[in-house]
Amino acid sequence: MDTILIIDDNSAVCDALSLLLTVNGFNADVVATPTAGIKRLAQGDIALVIQDMNFSRDQTDGSEGKQLFLAIRQQFPDLPVILLTAWAELEMAVELVKAGAADYLGKPWDDAKLLATVNNLLELAELSGQQRQQQSDLAKRRQQIAAKYDVSGLIYQSEQMQRLVETALQVARADVPILITGPNGAGKEKIAELVQQNSAVKAGPFIRVNAGALPADLMEAELFGAEAGAYTGLNKTRIGRFEAADGGTLFLDEMGNLSLAGQMKLLRVLQTGEFERLGSSQTRHCRVRLISATNTDLPQAIRDGNFREDLYYRLNVIELNLPPLNQRREDILPLARHFLTGRELSLDALRALENYDWPGNVRELQNILTRASLLAASPTIGVADLGLPSVQHAVPRPAYEPDAEQIKTTLANTSSVAEAARQLGLSRQALYRRMDKYGIEHS
Repeated sequence: MDTILIIDDNSAVCDALSLLLTVNGFNADVVATPTAGIKRLAQGDIALVIQDMNFSRDQTDGSEGKQLFLAIRQQFPDLPVILLTAWAELEMAVELVKAGAADYLGKPWDDAKLLATVNNLLELAELSGQQRQQQSDLAKRRQQIAAKYDVSGLIYQSEQMQRLVETALQVARADVPILITGPNGAGKEKIAELVQQNSAVKAGPFIRVNAGALPADLMEAELFGAEAGAYTGLNKTRIGRFEAADGGTLFLDEMGNLSLAGQMKLLRVLQTGEFERLGSSQTRHCRVRLISATNTDLPQAIRDGNFREDLYYRLNVIELNLPPLNQRREDILPLARHFLTGRELSLDALRALENYDWPGNVRELQNILTRASLLAASPTIGVADLGLPSVQHAVPRPAYEPDAEQIKTTLANTSSVAEAARQLGLSRQALYRRMDKYGIEHS
């Protein structure tokens, strides 16, 4: 059960708050002075602080409360603090909220509002604590990978990317084709580089070709080569990309655009290692590790008759799915800082980057920051310099307060309190508080 520390020299206020919190399922500790408050916090097990702004009879400007808050902030930076303030101290309370106080409530307070604020802050604090632990665990995993592998300068901080990187490194040395799927601009080529740099043929050539950037009638010549005179304007032999990549890796980007004839030849190369240049009957051989990438829905392309099913299964021995940037928002700010050189981002600009939906993914982020770096008048880049639409990305929160019957039913139909909390849209501790409130026994 969460313990809330009340720091107030008025015994009537302390009694009222303590009773309100206790009957609503919280533990409440009470101290009368800032010194006693800091001492109690040092003992641990405090989830939230409710503090007054004045503690001496001759002090009415809130300066004591400010000093207390700043001391708490310095020693316990992640602890949520609610300020209890009279009208005269309102301006200072607003100042402290800007400095990191969780909220302020005027005297006399509204019980329902205070309880709602406490519940929300504790739920957010629990989520923040979980996120901090997850980020710590992820940092350790990134360090372990960086010490063992060549990560090719890949910038990421999300769990989704961590899992993808771990899978890519696990299969990098296997002599099998790899298919990287994901939207345009998400960074599929960087994943291909990661695989190649940790493969058994990393010392060999790494040849890249974008099938989406070449006309269909030139694609076969690009991949397999062509003899002089094979088509109009070709006056000398052209070496194809497969031939150039012999003994190494060929990265075929946007391969969903390959013609059916090109797909047939590609399938043959993968099956036998054999091919012919355009205009030649001589069979050539190569040994190439193929990494392909596409943003095309290949199963749908197969149903539409635009992609060979046998080629799909040959390519898709290992699939690495790269999620769009808006599904791994933890990567936005590390990438932004990586793309900026000699510039800083204002707090509002950082929030705008986090809130934007990034339809163009990492490529759009890089382009926007490059433009802002060139055009911004100040060393600090602001929101206006980014040129982004004003879009809010809200963290989903439950739109309802589950009642006792709904909680009982959900608990009965799930295997754990954690799973029941997930289905109800609550954190685990929030569900425990509601179970205590309604007298529902813990299993």
